[in-house]
Amino acid sequence: MSLVEVDMCPWQGRVDAGEGPRALRWHQCVAPYTTDAAPGVALLGFACDEGVRRNQGRLGAAEGPTALRKALANLAWHGSRPVFDAGDLRCLGEDLEGAQQALAARVAELIGAGQLPLLLGGGHETAWGSFQGLARAMPDARFGIINLDAHFDLRQSAQASSGTPFAQIGAWHQRHGRPFDYLCLGVAEPSNSAALFDTARNFGLSWWLDEDLESARLPALLAQIDEFCAGVDAVQLSIDLDVLPASVMPAVSAPAARGVPLEYIEAILERVKASGRLALAEVVEFNPRFDIDHHGARCAARLLWKLAR
Repeated sequence: MSLVEVDMCPWQGRVDAGEGPRALRWHQCVAPYTTDAAPGVALLGFACDEGVRRNQGRLGAAEGPTALRKALANLAWHGSRPVFDAGDLRCLGEDLEGAQQALAARVAELIGAGQLPLLLGGGHETAWGSFQGLARAMPDARFGIINLDAHFDLRQSAQASSGTPFAQIGAWHQRHGRPFDYLCLGVAEPSNSAALFDTARNFGLSWWLDEDLESARLPALLAQIDEFCAGVDAVQLSIDLDVLPASVMPAVSAPAARGVPLEYIEAILERVKASGRLALAEVVEFNPRFDIDHHGARCAARLLWKLAR
């Protein structure tokens, strides 16, 4: 693992000087994170491919954090709280576990400093490291995990990967005698084995299939999210970009044949934010090697933009 110093080079873009101080863009407003920074949003990259490699996926997610910053840089600034760049954590070689421990320490530090960590993956192995940081920072809290994902990521394996994070989080809850509140939205039935559905049932989890996420059922889903958030103290919102249709998000390890429309993902995101329980958010699995004319980067940046507002 290595902690890279904050690199502000990706934060470049258009300057509309003639339109006054309300014509700012992100690259003009994001500042390097320092320990005395005012409470706000802290962007933290997890530049890691090892979890994807172990899960037999397409490599390239380690390049995601820089590409996402570049996509964010030129977006219009409508923020009311500061946004900071807290740098990247990089997984060196095959030491995924060491990188996840470093991520946990950094996330705990940011939460303790009053920041909302907004993580830029990296593969979905990000979620296990970030959860451990949340648990360190808020040891007495009841945690709720909302995962927007085509996959449960509940694989049972002797070796951790991008397919195991929520099984690891579930095992943590069992070891500590706590309820495992996990809601997975957008599950693609053809992409998850019967064994994974069995695991979800054994944990007593809740989920919605991608085909069930339609406009007529959206009010019921949002009501369930309200109830879910009201029952916990802190929510970890994990957005695996492969929950989106491949036509919208081609730049992932496993593009979705169907996926969930972007407008539904945005509605879910806004509802979680409105609960007042959001303690940590992450956008993972972005792989710029498979992007098409930066379509995927723009889509992911829009979600990050909404999370940070």
